[in-house]
Parts: sequence; C-alpha cells; structure tokens
Amino acid sequence: MRVDTFDGMYPYTPRFTDAPGFAMHFVDEGPADGEVVLCLHGEPTWGFLFRHLIAALRGTHRVVVPDHMGFGRSETPPSRSYWLQDHIDNLERFVLALDLRGITLVMHDFGGAVGMGLASRHPDRIRRIVSVNGPTPFGQATLGERLAANAAVSPWFQWIVRAESEGRLEVVLGELGFNILSTLKLNGFEDHRLINDAWLRAYGARFATPADCAGAIGWAKGVATGAHRFEMPDAAARRAIAAKPAMAIWGMADRTLHAEHFLPLFSALFPGGPVHRLPGVGHYSLEDAPDAIANRIATFLAQT
Repeated sequence: MRVDTFDGMYPYTPRFTDAPGFAMHFVDEGPADGEVVLCLHGEPTWGFLFRHLIAALRGTHRVVVPDHMGFGRSETPPSRSYWLQDHIDNLERFVLALDLRGITLVMHDFGGAVGMGLASRHPDRIRRIVSVNGPTPFGQATLGERLAANAAVSPWFQWIVRAESEGRLEVVLGELGFNILSTLKLNGFEDHRLINDAWLRAYGARFATPADCAGAIGWAKGVATGAHRFEMPDAAARRAIAAKPAMAIWGMADRTLHAEHFLPLFSALFPGGPVHRLPGVGHYSLEDAPDAIANRIATFLAQT
C-alpha cells in the first residue's frame, strides 16, 4: 500500500496498535534502546506537526509520536466519545502496551492536558516534561479562572463557544477538509511560507467527510460544553511530577493559548523549570520555529 509522505515531509514508517480499542497510528523512530521522547499533538493536528523534531532527535533518542483517536492516521470509531478523559485512557493503554518508560513528554496544545493526565496516573514512567505551547494542567486551584480568562481573549475559543450555542459547530468543523487553512490560521501560525499543496494535504486530507471530523469536533465541543474532565492527581503523584526536570517553550504570538494565562500554571508546578519565550512565533510554534525548538529540546535532554 502506498503511503503519502507529503512530498517527503513525513517519510516515517507507519505503525499501528489496537491496544486502545481502535487502530491507533504512531511512528517510532530511533534506537529501540534509546531514551523515549513521546510527542503529543493537539487540535486539529497530528504527528506531522513533530516532523522536524523527529528528524532532529531520532539519531540519539527513541521518538514515539502517536496520533490521537480521530486525528492523523488513527481510526475514528463512530461509537466512541472524544472527550479529554477518553484521550487520556487511550494514551495510557498505548503507553502500557508498548511498555514505555523513562518518558520525556513533549506536549503541544491539548496534548498538554492528555500528557499531564498520563503523568498523573503513571508518574513513575515519566522522566521529563516539555511544554511547547501546551498547557500543563495538574489540579491547580486557579485552572478554571485561567481557562476562562484565556477564552475571553482567544478568537478560537470565542468562536467555538458561539458556534456551539448557535448550533453551527459540527457543521463548520465537519468540513475541515475544505476549511483546514482558515481553522489553522484562526489558531495561529505566522510563517505563511509553509503553505503549499503538500502541507495543506497533510493537515486536511484526514478530514475528508464529516464523520472523519469527530475528533476535532469532540475536542472543541467538549470545551464549549464543559464535557472535558482534567485529571486530578493525588498528592503523591503531584509531588513526584513536580520533582521532574521540566521546560516550557512558548511562541509569544499565540492567540489561542496566551502565555500570560498558561505559563503561570507551568511555573507554579515547576518553579525551577526554564521558560523560553519565542517572539513572533504563533500557536503552532513547531511549524513557525522548528529548528529553535529542536535545539532547545536537544540541549535540555543533554543537560538533564
């Protein structure tokens, strides 16, 4: 079977596991005995977002990049729900099936909430935390306030709340194959040189029909309706994770997840964790500044 590499931009061997109860796609690059770097994407992206990071790290690390249910090359089962807790359950089954340990989490967008959910359940499997425009919610008392304050100034969150209230959310997000560029841009990337047919195909082809869009719809709908449930760690898990080496990298032109609302969550949990602010870099920072991010992550891995 021919696999689209998107003009060579994503040349990695597709792998699948049914451990989460559906066909979950992932790539697994680098030495099998290397330290594990587990990359978790958000909305409405997939492993393709980490293509440059995979290339930068696979010579020294085992880079594992799954696609969440309903995204990328993973299956979109019609009988499943697509709330945050479902994605955490899926990731947990995936990690246990592959028996991944000593994990460095690299988390973008809602991959942050999914990854921190995994960390809450299995702190013993986590070695490091890297937040790349990916919130690190971990039971903080101020989480609700920060989410609300961010939603008040974020065009994406303003849109999904209004669209859900007017009954238009499923209709619009059900056509992501056609409007993927406007959806990505609403969330925010700054480097328009990225846009070509192969790049658009990589992000849009997965959403060929409304049924294909259940993952993207579910994430947005869960935010608008409050259906997502953040994992709440116990005191021991919180202490264990807070003791891990951690780093945040944030594109400061992010209009969807504003640094002023989410970096304090990171620093409250990891007060000694370095924070790298990237001026002029948008929400999809791994698209806007792939080399700068890869270099900072490689240095962090080497130093810790």
